[in-house]
Amino acid sequence: HEFIADLKDGYDTEIGERGVKFSGGQRQRVGIARVLLQDPDVLILDEPTSDVDTETEMRIQGSLDRLTENRTTLAIAHRLSTVKDADRILVLEDGRVVERGDHESLIAEGGLYADLWGVQAGEMDAIPSR
Repeated sequence: HEFIADLKDGYDTEIGERGVKFSGGQRQRVGIARVLLQDPDVLILDEPTSDVDTETEMRIQGSLDRLTENRTTLAIAHRLSTVKDADRILVLEDGRVVERGDHESLIAEGGLYADLWGVQAGEMDAIPSR
């Protein structure tokens, strides 16, 4: 809301080629807001925080946590922090599901998800060879 309020015409600002050009992160936030205003029963999020900085990701994630509660949500993400609190996580490798579970069980399993989490959390420098 803050960045929209800062625009000259606020919510009436024309966007796109003839209007204001948003950053990738701003476009993502506008897209998420538009979908949530429709209040869908099923929500599909494709890389919802990929073009934002860490601070913005944390704010978006906090909002998404509240808005996805009691709603079927499919989230596609490379940033595992985006799906960490999901009830069920499917890990794909070469187009196949290789692991499934919640965050804690996948970490305990010590497989690909745990390795990816370790790299993203800065606990490992690289994924070990398999």
